[in-house]
Amino acid sequence: MSDQPIGAALVPDMTEDELQRARAVDSVLGVLADNALQADQEAILPRENVDAISAAGLLGINVPKEYGGLGGGLRDTTAATFALGTACPSTALAYFFHTSATSRGLLPMAAADAGLFVGQEEHVVREFGRQVLDRMAKGRWMANFASESVKTSKAAISISTSAEPADGGWKLSGVKAFGCGTGVADDYLVTAKFPGGDTADHLGVFIVDPQAEGVSERPPWNAVGMRGSASHGIILDEVFVPAELALTVPGAFPKMLQMARGSFVGNQIAGTSVYVGGAKTIYDFAINHLTKTKFKDTGESIGTAPFQQQLVGEMRMHYTNALLWLREQLYLESTEPPPLPNDEVVANWRIAKGSIAEAGFAVASTAVKACGTGNTVNTGVIARGLRDMTMGLVQAFPPERGRMEAASFTIKGAENRQFGTGG
Repeated sequence: MSDQPIGAALVPDMTEDELQRARAVDSVLGVLADNALQADQEAILPRENVDAISAAGLLGINVPKEYGGLGGGLRDTTAATFALGTACPSTALAYFFHTSATSRGLLPMAAADAGLFVGQEEHVVREFGRQVLDRMAKGRWMANFASESVKTSKAAISISTSAEPADGGWKLSGVKAFGCGTGVADDYLVTAKFPGGDTADHLGVFIVDPQAEGVSERPPWNAVGMRGSASHGIILDEVFVPAELALTVPGAFPKMLQMARGSFVGNQIAGTSVYVGGAKTIYDFAINHLTKTKFKDTGESIGTAPFQQQLVGEMRMHYTNALLWLREQLYLESTEPPPLPNDEVVANWRIAKGSIAEAGFAVASTAVKACGTGNTVNTGVIARGLRDMTMGLVQAFPPERGRMEAASFTIKGAENRQFGTGG
């Protein structure tokens, strides 16, 4: 039996430090796998899963060691969500949203280091970044709420949640439709727009206490898949946030964006990695079923039949496609020095995300064909996996939009239009 961690299937050239962090991830997989059916059936993010991840120190996996974290990077985070996705995709997705919050700490620091802020603004930016990183390193689960149900034609994510000045801070009002960790996280990281304009220059980030007056949860989300990710979102009704827990320096968002590789949202590739991990489990389960289940008359594995062999080949092709797209994007976003200009990396990501999602879904739908009616029971691995895979087709942006945006970036050079406001 290989002593390689699960994440090495995605990142085969791990360093010793990366291997150590990946083994910490593997230490929680048993707990997540045991609770995966409950998470799906009851549409909950099991507290036992959260506690296991926290106890393993994984809430600070991509927080620098000087802030008390494990010091990992994008390779670690992507390998972690891949591995967690093999056990419980819902929990892995919620974990991704937590790790994505690190960008709200690291990017302000990077922008300050680059000299994009001076004087008091630099102090405010650095202090906010430190607070985000310190909280995550100390084992606090941070739900990252940016997305809303409001849509505009000019941005993938449009922010209409408002932040109005108040004595000693700000008051936030709005509805966050998606983010994972609702009702579970220790802190809510909320993106909102403040007065002065309707561009990304007027977007701020706020650390919200889930127990604060005016914070409530939206009704439970009866989704087709990823049901245990606690993604139903929050309602903010004039929620007070102290000034020291707010980053509202005008122009901070675009300046932070300049420091990002790939997408500002924060390690988006690690979110899509969840689906590749889920596809691996579906593929492995299907192969095991097709190998161990025998024809009554011949005693041969049913996987030896020409029909099943054709489908096995298809599953392998789709899974390999998903894995290769993911590896390529991870290479583009993590290699030093950067192998391509950032605008090309962003354009490639728009295509990669959809290609990975479609390939993962194809693994699941092909497994249904190959393994037959007995594996369509909703509590089974394949049926649950098929439902989970559908969410990859719509999360963040569907494949069709990604391809269209990649074409637009190539022709018009609009690669940084990720965030906008709702007017």
